Amino acid sequence: MAVHDHPHRHQGFRLPSLRKTGTAPASADTTTAVATATSPYVLAVLRILTGFVFLWAFLDKTFGFGYATPSGKGWIDGGSPTKGFLGGVAAGPMESTFHDWAGAGWADWLFMLGLLGIGLALIAGIGLRLAAVAGTAMMALMWIAEWPPAKHLSDGSPSMSTNPFTDYHVVYAIVLIALAAAGAGATWGLGRAWARLPFVSRNRWLM
Repeated sequence: MAVHDHPHRHQGFRLPSLRKTGTAPASADTTTAVATATSPYVLAVLRILTGFVFLWAFLDKTFGFGYATPSGKGWIDGGSPTKGFLGGVAAGPMESTFHDWAGAGWADWLFMLGLLGIGLALIAGIGLRLAAVAGTAMMALMWIAEWPPAKHLSDGSPSMSTNPFTDYHVVYAIVLIALAAAGAGATWGLGRAWARLPFVSRNRWLM
């Protein structure tokens, strides 16, 4: 039995032609437009969540909700928000300095006002530049207190550091700076109304 070639019967596998169906791939302009439209909301969510991190730390340390701060040992109960952390510093160039600061009244007040102010500013979407400066300074001091570059603590035991440079303090600082630079308080926040206030418009660092 003869086998005949029938080209019209054996078309082979072909990819569908976009020109025939009239379908075009998504353009770069469309992708950019979608990213531009959604980015303010992504930044707003990031801003609010970061603000809650700071605000929750303030509330827990003040009232002792039983999470990081045991019940009955809150600031209002006479506990010190800085004594445990700064007193436990065991590495780094400022170890003895932090021990001197631990439990000091001025250190407690500055730390707690910083947590409250940064948290409220981020959630409300106002004063993001000031919050970024204050938050970055706070994160820098806490980074020095934990001193990730150290492989061993001052007593010789392993520090258990997982990264010699980047930890969550660095990430929080970068997030704060990015939120301020992007003007992230305008979406789901009071940023626009805040910027229109006369004393704010005259002092741009309050934006």
